[in-house]
Amino acid sequence: FRLLSSAILGALVLSMFLSAVVYFGAGGFQVEGFSLRLSRRAKVHLSVLAGLFVLIRSLAYQLDVYELVYSPTGVVFGAGYTDVNIRMIVFRILMILGLLVSFILLAQLHSYRKLLLGSVGLWLFTSVVLGGIAPALVQQWIVEPNEFNRELPFLEKHISMTRQAYGLENFIEQDYSGDAQLTWDEIEAHQSTIDNIRLWDPRPLLQTYSQLQEMRLYYRFGDADVGRYWINGEYRQVMLSARELAIGQIQNRTWINEHLQYTHGYGVVMSPVNEITSQRLPQFWISDIPPRSTVDLNVTEPRIYFGERTEQYVIVNTKTEEFDYPMGDQNAFTTYEGTGGVVMSSPLHRLALALRFGTMRILLSTDITSESRVLFDRNIMERVRKLVPFIRYDNDPYLVISDDGRLMWIIDGYTMSGRFPYAAPASGWGNYVRNSVKVVVDAYNGSVDFYQMEPDPLLETYALIFPGWIRPGEEMPQDLRAHIRYPEDLLALQARVLGTYHMTDLRVFYNREDVWTLANEVYAGREQEVQPYYVVMELPGEEEPEMILMVPFTPLRRNNMVAWMAARNDGENYGEVIVYRFSKDALTLGPAQIEARIDQDSAISQLLSLWGQRGSEVIRGNLLVLPIAEGLLYVEPLFLQSEQSSMPQLQRVIVAHGDDLVMEESLELALQRLFGFREALEAPEFIDDDRGMVELPEIGDPRLIEEALIRYREAQEALSGGDFAAFGQAWDELEEILNELIRE
Repeated sequence: FRLLSSAILGALVLSMFLSAVVYFGAGGFQVEGFSLRLSRRAKVHLSVLAGLFVLIRSLAYQLDVYELVYSPTGVVFGAGYTDVNIRMIVFRILMILGLLVSFILLAQLHSYRKLLLGSVGLWLFTSVVLGGIAPALVQQWIVEPNEFNRELPFLEKHISMTRQAYGLENFIEQDYSGDAQLTWDEIEAHQSTIDNIRLWDPRPLLQTYSQLQEMRLYYRFGDADVGRYWINGEYRQVMLSARELAIGQIQNRTWINEHLQYTHGYGVVMSPVNEITSQRLPQFWISDIPPRSTVDLNVTEPRIYFGERTEQYVIVNTKTEEFDYPMGDQNAFTTYEGTGGVVMSSPLHRLALALRFGTMRILLSTDITSESRVLFDRNIMERVRKLVPFIRYDNDPYLVISDDGRLMWIIDGYTMSGRFPYAAPASGWGNYVRNSVKVVVDAYNGSVDFYQMEPDPLLETYALIFPGWIRPGEEMPQDLRAHIRYPEDLLALQARVLGTYHMTDLRVFYNREDVWTLANEVYAGREQEVQPYYVVMELPGEEEPEMILMVPFTPLRRNNMVAWMAARNDGENYGEVIVYRFSKDALTLGPAQIEARIDQDSAISQLLSLWGQRGSEVIRGNLLVLPIAEGLLYVEPLFLQSEQSSMPQLQRVIVAHGDDLVMEESLELALQRLFGFREALEAPEFIDDDRGMVELPEIGDPRLIEEALIRYREAQEALSGGDFAAFGQAWDELEEILNELIRE
């Protein structure tokens, strides 16, 4: 109705202007002194047009009444006290006055000039004074002195509708202590969580992938995606990346090479998130060209014709063989056997495509036959946007290996609107969002399937307008459905909204007494906001590991942690979001506070300073907060990257729990040192052997033993780095500690 009224008003204004021009040219306007006289025909015609304009504008005031639910002028977004009690009444008065003016104009009551001028003047006066000045006075003198009580019912509507608009009303809230002291037995009981702690950060890992697995200049890894698979009978979290073709890097950029011969990327690499080799590099499960797998997961169709970095059109099934992959000093070639693209079955097809791509080579090339196919719009994001432009797509498509070994892309799609009543808008998102669409793109054929994953009135309306383009989520193949993820962008948006709208008590919300923000961490030397991260773990109260997307919260302008939020990704639990609240009676350290403890640890800070002075860069990866058995485990990987080579190596793992903080070469050693040392403090004084109960010997002060171990490892680091001064100092300190142990 708003679109219709705007169109009619625009047409009426244009008609009045053109009619006035015509009547002026035809002598319908006469100037007598200081007055303007119109011919009867001009007066009647223009009066009707003006009356229709005022009539439509008057009826549109009712739309203005409805749109008060989007008002940004009150204490919250949506209709407030002033809108309902002043503006709504003014709009209805204006509508009545406007109808009176339109009746006078349409009925040609021009002889009653005072009535016409009076009604028009009253209409304009009401619009300016009552519509502009009166609401401002009411807001300042009546509402603001007693704002909370005046706006109370509207605050309630605003909170309720905002939570509904962003899907927060279905979130489950639970308490989580977070201060339990973990033991080695509890760590072993949650071994599936420990085995899937993500040590390889996607950002440095992508650089390492590039150095080790790109093989040729014309290959590129665009992104490292998180996934989960059943590997050799275990549920494991992995990182994987597609090896796409970078056409700009081929040496001889002829038209034939760019569009007929170099047509596709090849293969994928996969590595577990927490395993490293003796060279401190990722342990590849799938690697090399052709893809070689060391686990029970194989890639049967490694060719990538459609991807994230694929831009140019290509023509396949030509007389020119397609480059497949390098084989030492030679190359392997292939012929496309898929169903993608447009068959160039006739000269008319070739002419149309030559015009489409702006080159006569398509018409003139003798390599192209009637069996050839042209593949275009091969960038998967561009492809889906052209097919369905009214859906917003996530910026992070991710690669999946199906059960039959094919490579598939999955893209999250969102329906959005800025017209949800009372809901607070979010920058760039409007004020309503649903992740109701999952898009599957075949990397070989380019086929695109859209699936509806949840009820959504906007999506269902689109489906009625354009029938047949979207399929029920139940029709998605089960092997692909097992790999869908709760999108990071959506959880980050919901987390920011939840930071304010978790407060459902109206007084607390009005005063903003308990605002949460996303926690901060240190990455690559600078503090930044923690982004949601995927973890395979057992949620509190659950017995099976599952993939979750989690993010921690801290209070506004504070660094202690107040809550963490987890979105579930597996099976029937997909889409369920749980918010775990920490007790307000105890301090729970947040990521920034753990980062500060790392900086203040003398042994760790000295080592980081030493590494940073020797032509290397230290990269601190994501600080992961892992809830385990009502306790918290903090894990941060440390990467070392040479200035000459962008190939980060995972050198150390920092683990913190409670008051303890350790750094070791591997997660396993760090956990053993962190929890095995505590178990040693609780070791029995007697042991039962063949001689009966035998008293165990004293081992000395455990703190000195731990200090001796630290100094010994510092000496090793200094010696391997050639820093003999630091080695001598650590060795002397070790000698003093050992002497003290002997004296005890």
